[in-house]
Amino acid sequence: MRTSRSQRCLGPNVYPEVPEGGWGWAVAVAFFLVEVCTYGTLKSQGVFLQDLMEEFGESNSRVSWVFSICVFVFTFTAPLSMMLSNRFGFRPVVMVGGILISLGTITSAFSTSINDMYITVGVVSGLGYCFAFLPTVTLLAQYFSIQRALVTSVASSGESFAIFAFAPALFALKEHIGWRYCFVALGTFQASVIGCGLLLRPIIIEPEPVKEGKLSDSLPLKERLTVLEQENELSGTSISSEDSGVTSLSTSNGDVRTAEAEKQVRMEREVQDIEGKELLLSTPPTSSSKLLDFSVLKDRAFLWYSLFGLFATLGFFAPQLYVIELSKSRGVEPGVASYMLSVIAVAEIFGRLSIGVVLNKVQCRKTLVVLGCVILLCLVLVAFAIVWEFWGLVVCCALYGYFMGTVSSTHIPMLAEEDVVGIEKMASSVGVYVFIQSFAGLAGPPLGGVLIDVTQNYGAAFYSCAVGMGLSAICLALVGPTKSGMCQRQNRHKEECRSTEEEERMSQDSGQSDFLEVDFRHAADQEHVSVI
Repeated sequence: MRTSRSQRCLGPNVYPEVPEGGWGWAVAVAFFLVEVCTYGTLKSQGVFLQDLMEEFGESNSRVSWVFSICVFVFTFTAPLSMMLSNRFGFRPVVMVGGILISLGTITSAFSTSINDMYITVGVVSGLGYCFAFLPTVTLLAQYFSIQRALVTSVASSGESFAIFAFAPALFALKEHIGWRYCFVALGTFQASVIGCGLLLRPIIIEPEPVKEGKLSDSLPLKERLTVLEQENELSGTSISSEDSGVTSLSTSNGDVRTAEAEKQVRMEREVQDIEGKELLLSTPPTSSSKLLDFSVLKDRAFLWYSLFGLFATLGFFAPQLYVIELSKSRGVEPGVASYMLSVIAVAEIFGRLSIGVVLNKVQCRKTLVVLGCVILLCLVLVAFAIVWEFWGLVVCCALYGYFMGTVSSTHIPMLAEEDVVGIEKMASSVGVYVFIQSFAGLAGPPLGGVLIDVTQNYGAAFYSCAVGMGLSAICLALVGPTKSGMCQRQNRHKEECRSTEEEERMSQDSGQSDFLEVDFRHAADQEHVSVI
C-alpha cells in the first residue's frame, strides 16, 4: 500500500495529451523558487563587488571573474545537466543542484583569497545552478503548449522578485553583519531548491486507446502488419490462383485496377499510421533515445539561434554587476544607488508578464517579437553610457529591466516553438544551446572590468554589452529566413518522393493490368476450344 501511495505522489503523471496545467502548476511554482535561488541571487551579488575588492585588495576585473566563472560553469555544464536528467530523471538532478548551490555559497564565506571564491562560488555553486535550472524549465515546457510562453514568463519572474527584494536587503544587512554572514544566510536560503526538486514529477503522454473498429495498439508492429496483409489477401480479388483469369471474367479490367490501387493505397496509409504511433509510443516526451544529442547542430536555424544566445549573453550579467558602481560614479549616493537594481527588477517583472501575453496572441513568428525587444534593449545599453543625471539613470534602469525581462524569459522556452527546433527536440537542444552561451558568459563581466580599469569609466562596460546585443539581433533576424528555406527544401523533397512513389505504383498497376489481360485471353481461348 505504501508503494502505491509513493508512486501516486512521486511517480510520473500520465496524460492522453499535453495537460495545459494539472501538476504543471506545481512545477511552475518550483521553477519560480528556482529562479529566485539561481539567477535572482547571482545577479544580486553585485552589491558585494566593492566589499570584495576592499577585502582582498583586487581590481574590478579580478573580482568580476568570480561571477564570470560562475556563469561559465552554469552554462558550460548544460549538456551534462541534460544528460544526467535523461539518464536519472529531473528530480534527483535538481536536488543535487540544490545541495551544491547551498554548499558553494556557504563555504565562500570562509574564503581567504579571491582564488578561493573562484572555486566555491564559481565552480561549486555554478554547477549547482545548472543542475537546478535547466531540468526545471525543460519539464515546465512539457506540461504546457498553448500557454507555454505565458506560464514560463510568469514563473521566471522569480528572478526579478529576488533582485527587487535582495539588493536593498543585502546592502542593509552587510552594514550590520558583514558580507561573510550575508553569504551564509544566502546559502541557507538556497537550500530550498532541494524541496523544489521533489515537486518535479515527470510527464508521460499516452494517446487514448484506438476504438473497436480499428487495429489494437497493444499488438506489436510486425503482428499488425501481418494482420493487415492477411485482411488484404482475404478481402481482395486474387490474381495469383490458377483460375484467376476465369474469376476476372465477371469484373472489367478497369474495376480490377481501381480496386487493387485503392487497396494498395489504403494499406500503405494504415502501415504509415501504425509506424507513426509505434514511434510515438516508444519515445516518451520526458526522455531521449540519446543521453546527449548533438544532431541539432545540423539545423542551421538552430545554429543562428545559438549565436543569438551567445552574443546576447554579453548583455545579460554585466549591467546588473556594474550598475550600482556606475550610479556612484555619476554622483548618486551609495544607499540610493542600490535601489537601481530594484528599479530594474520591478520593470523586469512587467516585461516578463507582458511578453507572455503578447506571444500568446500574436499571429506572426514569435522570433520577430523577440527581435524587436533585442533591438530596443541594445539602444538602452548605449543610453546608459551617455546619461549622467539621476533620473536619466532611473529611466534607463526601468527600460533596461523591461526589455531584459522580455528577452531573458523567452530565449530558452522559445526553443520549444516550431520557429526554432520544436518541443520534440527541446530536451536535447537546450543543453547544447546553453553550452554555446557559456563562452560569452565567461567573457562578459571580465571584459567589462578590463574596459573599466583601462578607461576609468564604468560606462565603457555598457558599450561592450551593447555591441554584443547588436550582434545577437543580426543572428536572430536570420533564424526565420533560414527556417523557411529549410521547410521549403523539405517540402520539395517530400513532393519528389511522393511523385516517385506514384510512378512506381502506376508501373506496378500497369503490370498487373497486362497480366490480367493475358490471363483473360488465355481463358477465352480455352472456352473457344471447348466450344469447338
